[in-house]
Amino acid sequence: MEDDWLIPISALQHYAYCPRQCALIHVEQTFLENELTMNGHLLHHRVDEDHVFSARGHKIVTGMRVWSDRLGIIGRCDVVEWHGEIPYPIEFKHGKVRRSRAQQIQLCAQALCLEEMFQTDVPEGAVFHIHSHRRSRVTFDEALRAQTLDVIARVRDMLARNEVPQPVADRRCVHCSLQPACLPHWAKQPSDAAFWRMIEQDLGGEVPCRL
Repeated sequence: MEDDWLIPISALQHYAYCPRQCALIHVEQTFLENELTMNGHLLHHRVDEDHVFSARGHKIVTGMRVWSDRLGIIGRCDVVEWHGEIPYPIEFKHGKVRRSRAQQIQLCAQALCLEEMFQTDVPEGAVFHIHSHRRSRVTFDEALRAQTLDVIARVRDMLARNEVPQPVADRRCVHCSLQPACLPHWAKQPSDAAFWRMIEQDLGGEVPCRL
């Protein structure tokens, strides 16, 4: 398969969380760091090294490259824990336990790759939360699989169109490192008065001369 047809699995999580975030990163090649993203990079630097060892009686592979020629996706699993002949993907996330559909879609995409690579069913995996040292089990049911396939199709269409969706300007923006590039507070086309209030806040109280 041509490399330009392959979608990074990380793009699926970005899209499921916020389509504009996905487009800024994967269409416009824009990426800005904040404390959360830096912590995430440090975390994955520790696990994205190809080696095998044993723990809890299971064979463990870290930093495992996975792909699907059928779906045109590629990425890495933080950890694949082998339960007999069945691979069990585990995604490491910085922070406390919380249910995130975007994370579940990312993990499901990894499972779809593993199923194709090893010709076996992968019924579940887990998200490991570093802050709480707990696993959240994720069952790859039909609903999650269908949603993952839908996101793959949507991301491929967005990349083919070089399309950047409008900002969402909601709670998803609070911890997003791309705020300076996204400008989400301009999303709702404010009235003239509201526009100048935002400009004043951005400039620390200094309002430029209005032409």
